[in-house]
Amino acid sequence: MRIKENVLLTEAKTGVVRFIAVDGHGGSGKSTLAKLLSEQLKAEIIHADDFASWDNPKNWWPLIIERVFDPIKNGATTLNYPRSKWWEVHMPEPVVNQPVTKFMILEGVSSLRKEFAPYISFGIFVDTPKDTCLNRGFERDKGNDGKTDDEIRTMWENWYKDEEKFYSSDSSKSKADLIVDGTKSFMEQL
Repeated sequence: MRIKENVLLTEAKTGVVRFIAVDGHGGSGKSTLAKLLSEQLKAEIIHADDFASWDNPKNWWPLIIERVFDPIKNGATTLNYPRSKWWEVHMPEPVVNQPVTKFMILEGVSSLRKEFAPYISFGIFVDTPKDTCLNRGFERDKGNDGKTDDEIRTMWENWYKDEEKFYSSDSSKSKADLIVDGTKSFMEQL
């Protein structure tokens, strides 16, 4: 896996831990790529969705600094934090004693944001066409919280528009060390 060689050459910005950010639109394939990297690098995954929510789509990022980056920088060997609730019936268990590994993966929309630059050693942007992202997101979320299909589609359209606004101001894609195609095999691209 070529990416491991590239990541090993990067500086660990958070103590001895190298954070790999996997960024891209909702539905782009970030979670799939993060899982693959996790298996290959024996890395733990931090999901930005554990901090964001439909009710807090933009201002969740300080929680990652407070509950993930700062503790690791200060020597934490495990992480503990509550997870956000996306739907009325969504009751996620908190993260308890998640091991801190040599490589950690931060997966989620805007994980390459400028505020995270002091912590990220290597960034990947998953580039996927809008229609593919919206279809994947709809398929994942349909039937949640008693919402109609039209309501879910509208939520995803609005979410994508907000992501576009963010990406046009923050330029996350241009910060990536590697850009991958979310419609092709990740193994062939890494």
